[in-house]
Amino acid sequence: MARRLLSVGPDFAETAPLRLVFAREVSAPPGAVYRALAEDVTGWPEWFSAVTLARPLDGGARREVRLRGGTRFLETIVAAEPDERYAYRVDETNAPGVRALLEEWRIVAVPGGSRVQWTFAADGAAPFRVGLRVGRAGLGRAFRDAVGALERRLASAPA
Repeated sequence: MARRLLSVGPDFAETAPLRLVFAREVSAPPGAVYRALAEDVTGWPEWFSAVTLARPLDGGARREVRLRGGTRFLETIVAAEPDERYAYRVDETNAPGVRALLEEWRIVAVPGGSRVQWTFAADGAAPFRVGLRVGRAGLGRAFRDAVGALERRLASAPA
């Protein structure tokens, strides 16, 4: 059964009770990374192995995302700044214990490519928060693997 979450804004990425932040540099330029995140939503399962389905809704203002294991999200885009920032909050999910969830992707140009930073900002019941803290290493590994796969995908894309 889907549950409604709190409607948080982009500032939740900085103010959430629980923030997990991961970063990795890639050889792709910021524009290519941003397009993969924000414009090629249906391509997410090709580089983020935890994602089994991602599709834009309402002309790109919302998204539906499904993960391995059956977790589902209905999301609203809260920030879309080309080549710099892409953020979305979860409005509905079947995940237990979560009260609010926002993910923010920041992209910064660096020599030879981009620095990609992912912030997983959340609030929830104590068992949910503990589970995320315990699972931090796994989330970090999933992020690094996904961004590495995205880098390979972008490198092999026609110019």
